[in-house]
Amino acid sequence: MLTDLLLPMRFPAKRIRAILALALLILSAAPAMAQVNWRMTTEYPENNISGIGLSTFANRVAARTNGFVSVTNAFDNQLKISSGEMPRAALDGRIAGGDAFAGALSGLDPVLSLSTLPFLVQSVDIARAANARARPLYEKALAAHGLKVLYLTIWPATGLWSDRSLAGADDLPKLNLRAYDANSSEVMKAAGANAQFLPMDKALVGLKEHQLNAFLTSGDGGAGRKLWDFLPYFTAINYAMPVSIAFVRSEAFAALPEPTQREVMAAAAETEQSQLALLTHRTSENYARMRDNGVKIAEPAPPSLVAALRTAATGTITAWEAQAGADATAIVKWTKQQ
Repeated sequence: MLTDLLLPMRFPAKRIRAILALALLILSAAPAMAQVNWRMTTEYPENNISGIGLSTFANRVAARTNGFVSVTNAFDNQLKISSGEMPRAALDGRIAGGDAFAGALSGLDPVLSLSTLPFLVQSVDIARAANARARPLYEKALAAHGLKVLYLTIWPATGLWSDRSLAGADDLPKLNLRAYDANSSEVMKAAGANAQFLPMDKALVGLKEHQLNAFLTSGDGGAGRKLWDFLPYFTAINYAMPVSIAFVRSEAFAALPEPTQREVMAAAAETEQSQLALLTHRTSENYARMRDNGVKIAEPAPPSLVAALRTAATGTITAWEAQAGADATAIVKWTKQQ
C-alpha cells in the first residue's frame, strides 16, 4: 500500500491527495497516547505552604509536559484523607498522590518522623542540609510501600498556640494540647501537658468544642486555619522545622514514558526550590498576619518552658534512635554538632 501511495507523488495533480493519505496511514498505525491526570491532595488550605507547593507543582508539570500530565488538587482535606491515610488512598487508587505531613507517616517507617524530632534544627540552612542527607532514606521508606517521592517542603518553625499566655513550665499542665505526630505527643506528655496526636480536621473539631486549648503547629499552620479565633497566643519555642513529603503512586509514575518522567521530576525539583525560597520570608509574613489579627507572640519563649521541653524530649529522641537505624541516627548526630 505504501508503494501505491508514493508513486503518484511524481505527478503534481495527485500529490496533495497522496500526502494526506500517507499522513492518515501513519497516524492510524501510531499508538494513541491518552493524557494523564493525577488527583493529589493535602489536608491544608490552598494558601498554606503545603497547598502552595501542590499548586506550584501542578503548574510546573503542565508547562514541562505541554499538558500531557496534569494535576487536579484537592485542598483543605476536601477528600477527607488525612496525611497518615494518604499512602493507602494512593495505593487503593482513590488519589494518585498527595503532600503529607511527614511525621504522620512514621507508621510506615520511623525515619519519616526525623524532621519532627524536637530541638535538633534551629535554622533554615540546617534544616535544608539535614533533609538533603535524609532524602535517600525517605525515598527508600516510601518506595518500599509503592510510593515515589516528588519533592519536600520544609515548614516554618513549630510553636505553641494557646488560649492563654505561657509564663513558664508551670503552665504546661494547664494545656489540653493537639500534637502533630506520635513523637511530639510523647514529648508534651513528658513535660506535663495533656497531649494527643490528632489530624488537623479532628483537632479543629476538638478546638471548636472546647476540648482543646492549645495546638503545636507553626505560624503557617495556624494562620491558614485562623487559629487566632480560639487561640490568641503564640509562643515561639522553635520546637522543630518539620517537612511534608509530596509523592505519587510508583505505578502511576512508572506508566509515564521515560522522557515525561524526567520532565515530571524536573518540575518537582523546581517546586522544591520554590518552596525553599518561600520559606526564607514565610515566618515574618506569618507573624505580621498573626499580629494583624490580634495574636500576641512571645519571642523568645520563656526559658523555663523551653528547658522543660528540652528535658522532656531526651527520652523520645533516644527511643526514636533505637528504632530508626544507624543511617538515620547518624543524621541526628550530625545535626546536633552544627
